[in-house]
Parts: sequence; C-alpha cells; structure tokens
Amino acid sequence: MTAAIDWEALRAAATAAMQKAYAPYSAFPVGAAALVDDGRIVSGCNIENASYGVTLCAECSLVSDLFMSGGGKLVAFTCVDGHGNTLMPCGRCRQLLFEHSSSGMLLQTVSGIKTIDEVLPDAFGPRTLEEYR
Repeated sequence: MTAAIDWEALRAAATAAMQKAYAPYSAFPVGAAALVDDGRIVSGCNIENASYGVTLCAECSLVSDLFMSGGGKLVAFTCVDGHGNTLMPCGRCRQLLFEHSSSGMLLQTVSGIKTIDEVLPDAFGPRTLEEYR
C-alpha cells in the first residue's frame, strides 16, 4: 500500500499548509496533510492562542478540513515543521487521527512509515465501539 501513496504530494500539501500557520508565540509553524479514501488531500496548520491550552494542532484543522470537504476516512498522513522536517503527532493528535482513520492508515514518521496501530497501540475508538453494537 505504501507504493500507492504519493508521499511527495502529501509533503508538498503539508508544507503549503505550514506556511499558513499562526504561531506568534512559539514561532514553530506546523503543517499536516492526509490522503482521504476517495483520493482527496486534506490539510491543516497549527493555530496558536495566547491561552496556550486552546491552541489547535495542525491535525485538528486537518480533521476540520476533512469534514468541511465531504468527510471520509484518512488513508495516509504526514506532518512537517517550518524547516520541512517530519514531525510525529502528539498523543492527543494520534487519538484524533485514529478516530478518523481507515484501518491500517499509514503515517510518515521520524522513524519511517508506520501504521496508525503502531503509533497508537491498543487504541480505543469507533472500531472498538462497533464491536459492542
């Protein structure tokens, strides 16, 4: 499945999103992009706030873009910093991505391509709840 993913296109979309980041406090812009199961690419950037706890990670605005553009499930994901380096989503964002991922979603990480299950083992989410219905 990795061969079918255009990682360069995803990184370009993440870089374009990162350039729109609002990061006046940390000066650490972040951009994220993901491939959706229907072939679309969605993206997002971090949006900081003087009240740091309400800052939005790039993954949050990516999921908003996912729903604003028609929904679906995420198939592949990448995230970059202001220098174009690959970033690993924080734990909160891994959970957010898991919630909206297809089974086996791929992530470009600092240690190579991994599945969502590898970066968030034993996760609880919609697939877990489906087992109880």
